[in-house]
Amino acid sequence: MDHHSLISIKNLSVGFSIESGNITAVDNISFSTGRGTTMGIVGESGSGKSVTALSVMGLIPSPPGKILSGQVFFQNNSGSVDLLRLNDHKMRHIRGNEIGMIFQEPMTSLNPVFSCGNQIMEAIIQHTDISRKAAREKCLDLFNEVKLPRPKEILKAFPHQLSGGQRQRVMIAMAISCEPSLLIADEPTTALDVTVQKDILKLLLDLQQVHEMSIFFITHDLGVISDIADEVIVMYRGQIVESGKVQDIFHHPEHPYTKGLLACRPPLKDRPSNLLTINDFLQSEQNTESLAYSTDIQEAAEKRKEHHRIIYDKEPVLKLRDLSTHFSLGKTIFGRSRGLVKAVDNINLEVFPGETLGLVGESGCGKTTLGRTILKLIDQTSGQIYYKGKDLSRLSSRELRPLRKHLQIIFQDPYSSLNPRITVGSAISEPMLVHRLVHNKSGKKQRVGELLDRVGLSSEFADRYPHELSGGQRQRACIARALAVNPEFIICDESVSALDVSVQAQVLNLLNELKQKYALTYIFISHDLSVVKYMSDRMAVMQNGKIVELGEADEIYFNPKTEYTKKLIRAIPGTGN
Repeated sequence: MDHHSLISIKNLSVGFSIESGNITAVDNISFSTGRGTTMGIVGESGSGKSVTALSVMGLIPSPPGKILSGQVFFQNNSGSVDLLRLNDHKMRHIRGNEIGMIFQEPMTSLNPVFSCGNQIMEAIIQHTDISRKAAREKCLDLFNEVKLPRPKEILKAFPHQLSGGQRQRVMIAMAISCEPSLLIADEPTTALDVTVQKDILKLLLDLQQVHEMSIFFITHDLGVISDIADEVIVMYRGQIVESGKVQDIFHHPEHPYTKGLLACRPPLKDRPSNLLTINDFLQSEQNTESLAYSTDIQEAAEKRKEHHRIIYDKEPVLKLRDLSTHFSLGKTIFGRSRGLVKAVDNINLEVFPGETLGLVGESGCGKTTLGRTILKLIDQTSGQIYYKGKDLSRLSSRELRPLRKHLQIIFQDPYSSLNPRITVGSAISEPMLVHRLVHNKSGKKQRVGELLDRVGLSSEFADRYPHELSGGQRQRACIARALAVNPEFIICDESVSALDVSVQAQVLNLLNELKQKYALTYIFISHDLSVVKYMSDRMAVMQNGKIVELGEADEIYFNPKTEYTKKLIRAIPGTGN
């Protein structure tokens, strides 16, 4: 092992046994990281990033997983040790004590039945010889260090009582509680708002300086890597296809896969008619340098201007008048109200036929509540919702039912919005049967096949269950289900937030293509301003239940009026803000 390296991975291969045979998840990879440096590990889902991290931690489940070959040398006080050769007892001492890990989803990583303080104190007591009282004091110090508000209250709080960003800070506090020399951060910001993500990245860099840690930062987003890493390795199908200094990889990528990862995020300055995808680069037989947006930018801008002239000359398809949705916080034991959350607060808004109205803001600003109130999935507290002149707020459930086929929603998490017990074909055909749009088996089968084909899946997917599909395929199935009743108006609620950036580009292209083909109207909800800007004709910025800025999407991005919008723009990863 290189004595300047903290950890050195040599010829590591990891395999898994599945019903259809054996697969190699990590295929003969080698790299090393020096002390106090941040190594970015980038790739899509299934590229082998997390399996590499779990191998270092000794957490590969056996069976079905198995380390096929390789060595992982780690430099500690005892000298250089091969982590793959240590027994469970010695590995337990290193895990948490010398190598900490932050997992992707803090809600599933934290125990829901123990308070946050208890869980961190347990980790400290497990690895150090101090009293419970001293562990509690250290826990409070850690909460202050990771900038958690009200540390004493959070000490007693349970995970479900905290926001996503606060839960992730608790996980970071736990990971650094024993001052490890290596911190593995596995997609620690994927599920977070861009503003919270920026805070977490800054926090990790600050902690790295204080504790002189090395960091493995795993993500699918090269924009995030540019903000935090010194060096980067790019993984594809279990192999390292490119590695080097971050700036070199960003400015001079060599492998088509790396070029694709860099190109598939929506560009901020221009607005092409279609986003490039990784497949464009991998399948290109010509020089990939010729794959660029510049050729269609001007043409797309002219089409957009003409489109706006047509749609804004029409009557709005949706009008919201003084719309509010409030939630009660319950009552005290004396029967007094604990107060109200004004999730949607006196909103006035119009949406025009054929328009994509972007709705952007941090978690908790009221975006999703507004979307669900429009669809009458939540009852409003006051105000009116007019769809094609009809006041939806005055209609009964029975009167609403025929209208429901015109108004559809695509949810954020395709896995939880599909029934795991029924096939994809059954999920797509269910709304057609409810609204009596098909009358026999052959008609249903044909229609399902057409819908799957329309969203880029073959008809054979009809017989598969949701767990047999990738994240991008599941989201396509959800889009097919939304299209099954021939809707006119679709609310896309964070419908690409959980996807890899490359799959995200494919789904965004698909949504734009379907919009043009079927003259659809969208409300596109997201916390990612770069995605909303690309998709939207107009953009509404929400904060604390109110719309604080509304206007043409490019105008809001290039000339934001409110400090809140400026903050969202500064938080977009990879912009250097």
